[in-house]
Amino acid sequence: MALPRFTREAYRRGVRTKQTAQPAPPRPGPLRWLRYALGGGLPERFSPWVLADTTERGWIRRHIARAVVQMLPLVALCLAVPVPWAYRVSAAAGGLFIGLTFSMAFMVETTEHRVAKAGYPAGTAAALREERTERERVERRAPHRVDGAGSFD
Repeated sequence: MALPRFTREAYRRGVRTKQTAQPAPPRPGPLRWLRYALGGGLPERFSPWVLADTTERGWIRRHIARAVVQMLPLVALCLAVPVPWAYRVSAAAGGLFIGLTFSMAFMVETTEHRVAKAGYPAGTAAALREERTERERVERRAPHRVDGAGSFD
């Protein structure tokens, strides 16, 4: 199928003439997601989803959710020890706090490792996040936009 002349010219200049929604990458089921959250790999067909999971808006929130899932067995163990409740709760809360602190400290490295396990080159996730941030910054500061009106699409 050949594109009309005006569309081809616009395409060569980098101007998009039509918006096309890309299909969402396939999501893993609950058990596969649990395995992924605990550090396991996913089949190759989920590679685009892994990249989207670690680069799209909300990636920090999803990283924290995965970290909490990783720590839940230890929190449950702390709560099951036969000592007074005050000790159990303080041990569980302290362990969760320290675990989340370490998880946040190594968040970028952890997501890069997940992306590398999915088959992408090292640095892909950080580059995509940086590109998205720069694009949003340019859109916010565009002189022809007034109070966020308009679109680059």
